Amino acid sequence: MVQTAVDLAGTIPLFERLDPRLLYRIETISELAVAEQDEVLSRQGAMPGFLHVLLEGQVALTSAMADGITAVVSVVHPVGHFVLSSVLSKLPYLMTARAVMRSRVLAIEAASLLHLAESEPSLANTLLHSVSHEFRSMVRQVRDLKLRTAAQRLGCYLLTRVKDGAGRKADFRLPFDKGLLAAQIGCGQETLSRAFAALRVHGVETHGSHVILHDIPRLKILAVPDDPNGLKAL
Repeated sequence: MVQTAVDLAGTIPLFERLDPRLLYRIETISELAVAEQDEVLSRQGAMPGFLHVLLEGQVALTSAMADGITAVVSVVHPVGHFVLSSVLSKLPYLMTARAVMRSRVLAIEAASLLHLAESEPSLANTLLHSVSHEFRSMVRQVRDLKLRTAAQRLGCYLLTRVKDGAGRKADFRLPFDKGLLAAQIGCGQETLSRAFAALRVHGVETHGSHVILHDIPRLKILAVPDDPNGLKAL
């Protein structure tokens, strides 16, 4: 069954508290689109035309220096959006958004969304709340870069892939290649390789994208993952 934009908006955390009347108005300024692998959805330096919400797939956000050096800043997973801060500030995108794989997105017209927010306090509050969370996430990333080694950051990331929080062992596949994983934890690929090597003595085994954690408690001692409840106060 084909879903309409308003059905999808109702399942997006960003809009989950909005009433159906407002969701319908958002539907009228939105369109569903499919982005093929490597397709650019928004480009660094361009003015924001849309707020994109990723429904399926993966999108890499990259930033380039004047000399052409490019780096992946982060990877967006469903159901995430990008880049709200540029939309709200009416300033050029600081990053280029590129589909890592075939992806499905909801594209919401930026100008119309801002106009709607001016007359709808609940939408304005929702957008403000979301951009505040984006800022907090950025602060946590900066804190991790300053306080944790690459091996610890990698360990923390691997622990987030564990479904059974009380288990001692786990195995899973990485959701993307190691180049994107390196960007996700804020390091280069060579540093990532050294981090995986450092984790071997802590029970981490890898075979390509397949990861096996043989001793989760031991990995936690090294990585010192954040207490989710404690982070709420940060």
